Amino acid sequence: MSSGRRYGQFETLTRRSGMPVWLAITWRVAFVVGLIGIAIAVHWFDRAGLRDDYDGDVSFLDVIYFTMISITTTGYGDIAPVTERARLFDALVVTPIRVFVVLIFVGTAYNFVFKRTWDVWRMRIIQGNLHNHIIVAGFGTSGREAVDELIARGTKPEEIVVVDTNEEELTAAEQLGCAVLCGDATRDTVLLDVKISRAQAMIVSAGRDDTSILIVLTARHLAHHVPISVCVRAEDNELLARQAGASTVINPISFAGLLLAGSCHGPNISDYLSDLASIHGRVKLAQRDVTQEELGCSLADITSGGLGVRVYRDGKAFGFWEDESQSLQAGDTIVEIMPGNG
Repeated sequence: MSSGRRYGQFETLTRRSGMPVWLAITWRVAFVVGLIGIAIAVHWFDRAGLRDDYDGDVSFLDVIYFTMISITTTGYGDIAPVTERARLFDALVVTPIRVFVVLIFVGTAYNFVFKRTWDVWRMRIIQGNLHNHIIVAGFGTSGREAVDELIARGTKPEEIVVVDTNEEELTAAEQLGCAVLCGDATRDTVLLDVKISRAQAMIVSAGRDDTSILIVLTARHLAHHVPISVCVRAEDNELLARQAGASTVINPISFAGLLLAGSCHGPNISDYLSDLASIHGRVKLAQRDVTQEELGCSLADITSGGLGVRVYRDGKAFGFWEDESQSLQAGDTIVEIMPGNG
């Protein structure tokens, strides 16, 4: 993947520099040549401070030769600085140039050879360990809250992969312990890099409804079985998100409106709804499959420690007061209210 720090670690999956590789190498070479040119020029103008033990004459070619063996620390000794000024120049100018040249070439080799090889190898290791993970596309306000809630509910940070194009957001996600990928989640290659086909679920909160819906479309055609939850802000886009393949569509604006309206009929209503939505509340909602022992029982009679409020059967929802919830069947899914952690 990319993003060299951990999965994310922004290795090969991190945002690339806008500068082409050939241009990056060219400017480094040009910088090295410029430094060498400065050293040659000063040595030439101060050639009287050099002594050639071979023929006693310091020509321009001798200056080039002396400069190169000085910068590369070869030092055969056939040409040497003899005046204090020449020696001072070699000590205070040529030595730093020598260090800069070595660092530039070592840095170039690291960036274009060793680092890329290391990142590709590390990416493959991380990808091989990605199974049953949760992908979060977009680490803005909603995405960050979702990740915080997932971790609070017991999901290990290393089981969460955050995809975003903002490196600052990715850094924040990485500090939480999540794997990160700098990339555009609307692209097939990016979602394939995070192994979406092996994911447990996906959360989409790109900040823009059109982008979020496009991410859902991309994810759905790559992984038909993965549950996808998406955040949209315009009511008109909720149907589009479902048609794109979203399993769950959440409109935070509509939900906020429900809380506001509920508070008009009693401030405790919105407080209770907030409790249900957060792991930190005194109560929480839980979903599970009906157990063998509960078959034939009424939803009101379950004794799992929670209060059953809804049954899902064949894609339909039934409340605890409806006839269908009076006799639980195999394959039913129960939604119940459980004691929270608050």
